[in-house]
Amino acid sequence: MGSAAQQSGSGTRRRALPWAVLGLWVGLLVLIAPFSGKLSDVQVNRAVDYLPTSADSTQVARIQDSLPGGEATSIVVVYHRDGGLTEADRTTAADQIAQVEGDFDLSAGPQAVTSQDGTTVMYPVSTTAPGQDDEARDEFVAGVRDITRGGDGLDVKVGGPDAISTDAREVYGSLGGPLLYTTAAIVAILLVLIYRSPFLWLVPLIVAGIGDFMSMGVAYGLHELFGTTISSQSSSVMTILAFGAGTDYALLIVARYREELRRVVHPYDAMRAALRGCGPAVLASSGTVAAGLLCLLAADLGSSRGMGPLGAVGVLCALVAMMTLLPALLVLLGRRVFWPVVPAYGSQPKERRSLFASMGSSAGRRPMTVLLGGVVVLGALTLGTLNLPGSLKQEDSFTETPDSVVAMKTLAEAFPERGTEPVVVTAPTDKADAILGTVRGTSGVENAELGRSGGGWTEIAVITESVPQTPAESETIKKLRSELHGEGAYVGGPSAEQLDLKETNNHDRVVVVPIVLAAVLLILIALLRSLVAPLILLAAVVAVWGASLGIAGLVFEPLFGFEGTDPGLGLLSFVFLVALGVDYGIFLMHRMREECLDGAEPSVAALTALRTTGSVIASAGLVLAATFAVLTNMPMVQLVELGFTIMVGVLLDTFLVRTYLVTSASLALGRKVWWPGPLSRRPAARSVERELSPTA
Repeated sequence: MGSAAQQSGSGTRRRALPWAVLGLWVGLLVLIAPFSGKLSDVQVNRAVDYLPTSADSTQVARIQDSLPGGEATSIVVVYHRDGGLTEADRTTAADQIAQVEGDFDLSAGPQAVTSQDGTTVMYPVSTTAPGQDDEARDEFVAGVRDITRGGDGLDVKVGGPDAISTDAREVYGSLGGPLLYTTAAIVAILLVLIYRSPFLWLVPLIVAGIGDFMSMGVAYGLHELFGTTISSQSSSVMTILAFGAGTDYALLIVARYREELRRVVHPYDAMRAALRGCGPAVLASSGTVAAGLLCLLAADLGSSRGMGPLGAVGVLCALVAMMTLLPALLVLLGRRVFWPVVPAYGSQPKERRSLFASMGSSAGRRPMTVLLGGVVVLGALTLGTLNLPGSLKQEDSFTETPDSVVAMKTLAEAFPERGTEPVVVTAPTDKADAILGTVRGTSGVENAELGRSGGGWTEIAVITESVPQTPAESETIKKLRSELHGEGAYVGGPSAEQLDLKETNNHDRVVVVPIVLAAVLLILIALLRSLVAPLILLAAVVAVWGASLGIAGLVFEPLFGFEGTDPGLGLLSFVFLVALGVDYGIFLMHRMREECLDGAEPSVAALTALRTTGSVIASAGLVLAATFAVLTNMPMVQLVELGFTIMVGVLLDTFLVRTYLVTSASLALGRKVWWPGPLSRRPAARSVERELSPTA
């Protein structure tokens, strides 16, 4: 009687719990939908929005906001004819600029500046009317472009810092849809190939999409509650992580669930067993990734500091969806979702030759040779970092050249003897005249003029003798800051912002890298109850990071034609590759530790772990690499560089480091891999010969 009642209660729970979980998710999505749609409204993509408040550029932007009219919108209208401008060209230019002056409230009348070779004339145009409203700025730039048009060989382009910002916002605004659709398509194709089922691939893909939708709502909430900086780059990476990491967790859960269905009658009970078996490893790995990403909160750069929480949100939302919604859907769909290869109760999987057992056996025969060979290969690849191009200029950040960048390159060729973007100095009004004299007397400065005044501050526009964002101009900016030190003045503007970005990234790298290494090491020690095994994993992921940057150095300029490297690439790629690489290391080492606890010596355990988890880790690595590869198709160089570097790193980690180097290091060290824990002293209980068999 009691047994029958117990079985009835169990049956009711099997039916009710999955439906309850599904209902909770429907309610959650209804609640979060209004917030998810607002994420794009709070994105910022200006360099000054990323900088710390202490940076000179940030102070200049803040002071400009307080001046009459607020922050100025500055553009340059460029007229160019290859054979030299004609009188008709000059008349056309003057008439069009006069119309611009009549249609818009400009700060001053634009003055023509003609190049020495007579091929180009530029008109600097500035207005304070749009203020800080990006939409109004974009409308102003579009309005000027509508008026200033060429023809019959006369080329007219609108450039300048705010025209470049307008083009960048247009590009960033177009990323969301293509990024999401391309990522979903790539994941769908890979899941179809991995599962070889016409139905099963849809379930994790839909759940990953729901996890991404949830992450957008949570990210918006973080911005509203804590002012978290959200850029197009960080939101793009969040989507990639939601799909990539989520699919990885789904692969592990589905693989274990399929295995349990052959041993357990009811899908509900099989899923419970699957979650008990792989759940701890999934939770530990996702927690490690999130902890590593959250270390970016120590960065001064707003974009990096904001990417940490957003990346963690993407991973954790994917985790919650895969640990709750995915199991519920799979249980409700039953065994038929695996058709045509349905795992029937009591059946045995088809025996196949294990590729990873073969790879493990090759490492097992000469572990030290394999280990040293792998270290030499990674070390050689790391030398490619010496070939990385210099810092990326603002105008070089597009994969397809917009009109604003064409204008700036035309100016650089036509005016090699002078700067074409002003450096802005903000000075206390009572010291403005003295500071103006100091600025004019600074080496590298061609001219400087007083501008607006208000609120105790005066603006000084400085034209340098150097082309914008070159080492010579950077040196002039540094000289200005040195000369004005102690005077209460600040030096800013577009070029100064790029210089501050580079210096802040360098500072953040020194601060964040040790924190990430320490945090991940402590987590691994706690999880693996060892000191040597965590150090092996950490050394492996650091080696992968160096090698992936080295490969990037070999292809960025020679193959892709990139003229610079994003200053934040080193730090961001380090954090992602360490966190994600350790993620896979946990799967492998966790299984190795289980085997050791069952009585196997570490050499046997290493081969068994590779044989049993290799295919799942390989599938997960391919999915994650493919999702980051989506970024290489985006129209911004920063995203392409980040996506390529992480994609290469994940592939190296999956197919070289995890398969050969970690396994060979474990084989070479034997029990010492678990030092100083008790497993390092446990006697061997199983023979290695059987594990070396490729069909074991």
